[in-house]
Parts: sequence; structure tokens; C-alpha cells
Amino acid sequence: MEHLIDGDFASNNGGWQWTVGSGNDASPWFRIFNPWTQSVKFDPHGVYIKKYVQELQDLPAAILHAPHEKLDKVQLKKLGYGEPLVDHKFARYK
Repeated sequence: MEHLIDGDFASNNGGWQWTVGSGNDASPWFRIFNPWTQSVKFDPHGVYIKKYVQELQDLPAAILHAPHEKLDKVQLKKLGYGEPLVDHKFARYK
């Protein structure tokens, strides 16, 4: 909690933790949070990403929201940006 920019117990337990299913109310099968689609929908220009993820600040929005899909492994490594830990397509249908 001390490392969160918006760390607030009530907000976290009832807000984003509920959305991602990591809080005290586990996520049902139909509520799957995809950070890339949320990013495109609510921050199309990538203002938040560019502010907090310096490795991506010079990328255009078309690449910014899912660089792992638009760039190859060599380009990602050159930026200093890692590959995703979760394959959302696989996780959605598993």
C-alpha cells in the first residue's frame, strides 16, 4: 500500500482490487480486467503511461497501449520494457 500513488484502504478494497479480483470479493468468471483495453478506452493518448513508464514515453499511442503486440522482442528489450507476464487471451478462455 505504501508504494501506491493512490493508496487508500477503503478505495483499494472496494475499487480496483474488486475489479481485478485480488480483493476480498473474488472475481467471477465474467469480470476479467484487461489493462490494455482499459488503457485505450480511458486514456487514448497514453498520458498516464507516458508519465509513469519512462521507457514508453516516446512511443505513439498506436503502439503505446500494447507494445508487446506491436514491437518484436528485440525492440522491447532496446526500450528496456519487458514482455507481459499474463497472456490475457489464454487466461480469458482457460
